[in-house]
Amino acid sequence: MSVRVLLADDQPLVRSGLRVLIDDTADLRVVGEAGTGAEAVRLVRELHPDVVVMDIRMPGMDGIQATRAITEGPGSSRVLVLTTFDEDDHVHGALRAGASGFVVKDMALDDILAAIRVVAAGDALIAPSVTRRLIADFVGAREAAARPAPRSLAGVTEREREVLTLIGRGRSNAEIADELFISVATAKSHVARLLTKLDARDRVQLVIVAYESGLVG
Repeated sequence: MSVRVLLADDQPLVRSGLRVLIDDTADLRVVGEAGTGAEAVRLVRELHPDVVVMDIRMPGMDGIQATRAITEGPGSSRVLVLTTFDEDDHVHGALRAGASGFVVKDMALDDILAAIRVVAAGDALIAPSVTRRLIADFVGAREAAARPAPRSLAGVTEREREVLTLIGRGRSNAEIADELFISVATAKSHVARLLTKLDARDRVQLVIVAYESGLVG
């Protein structure tokens, strides 16, 4: 079955370009378009898309507020935030709001399609370039103001800490396996155990834990 996609962006030209791109694939299908955050929330309740491709800056209810309303509401729609480099200050807010992925608009078109598929499959994705900038933002924040005590990682093994650190740096399971000289299957097992131990919804939340625990930064 095709992945059902809702496009939420206040620029009609952007929505049109994404629609053409997505409709040209066999496994993805655009089921609706929204020009505001409020409209996106309404259409999610009506159309039940698998993935919402969400811009952050929209009039009225912005993409972060809309993401929170969607992820905290009924249904299983997942949100992939698609934005530009100059909006990286909103990344943490979007992830906190429940977004399952964060990619940038100047990525290769095939990478954007792949990101939609990853999120639809229940995984999470953050563009490596965004992850690097996130780390820089967190470091700057820690230097500028007093930070709360690091989040506890009680019960997490040393190997799992290594995996969590690499997740926080934007590494894929294959890259983690290469760096730690383990199999991809073993890397996946470590990630699964981290999700359970840290009560994390998905990989994005593990990235946030890596920042908040001080493993990354």
